[in-house]
Amino acid sequence: MRILKVENLKKIYGKGESKVVAIDDVSFNVEEGEFVAIIGPSGSGKSTLLHTIAGLENPTSGKVYLYDKNLYKMNKKDLTILRRQKIGIIYQFFNLIPTLNVEENILLPIQLDKKKVSKERLSEITKFLNIDNRRKHLPNEISGGQQQKVAIGRALIIDPSIILADEPTGNLDTKSSNEIIELLKEANKKYKKTIIIITHNLEIAKLADRIIKIEDGKFV
Repeated sequence: MRILKVENLKKIYGKGESKVVAIDDVSFNVEEGEFVAIIGPSGSGKSTLLHTIAGLENPTSGKVYLYDKNLYKMNKKDLTILRRQKIGIIYQFFNLIPTLNVEENILLPIQLDKKKVSKERLSEITKFLNIDNRRKHLPNEISGGQQQKVAIGRALIIDPSIILADEPTGNLDTKSSNEIIELLKEANKKYKKTIIIITHNLEIAKLADRIIKIEDGKFV
């Protein structure tokens, strides 16, 4: 089943001589359960593409469908709710709340949505990520790799339809990078999550089911 449809997507910044075409008429589909890598050099438009797919940045033109919902035909409130409930996002720099411990950071989207916390699910996820013994630690008390695991846990806790990872290994050493990618692959299989990962690293991209290359805002 198709989970994501991107249709003639275009994103332009500025006008006249300062005009920059970040995404240039991009179209593609993603099937449920796929692990897709979008690879390209810095400035190729891959992060802008991911943010547009996530409903975080309005396109200049084009459409993004999550299942049958056109994200940019939704009102702001409904889009925020859909994003919070259906889209897990993992960032390069973790984006953890420094005053919240590991457990609190993972549970944050559940609490924002005013849903009941499942202690069993929390325990399952922290054990899966091998951070169960770090649940009461603050972000500055754990390593970068462990912080990224917390970010993965925060994405998984909502049981999203799709996980979008923006250079999730870009701020990590090789050992931690490999561990994070293996966890994402395992999450793809164990939890049957559709994953789109943005990277400039071909070796990481090769671990995906499918690679899409982007240059100057176009697929090549």
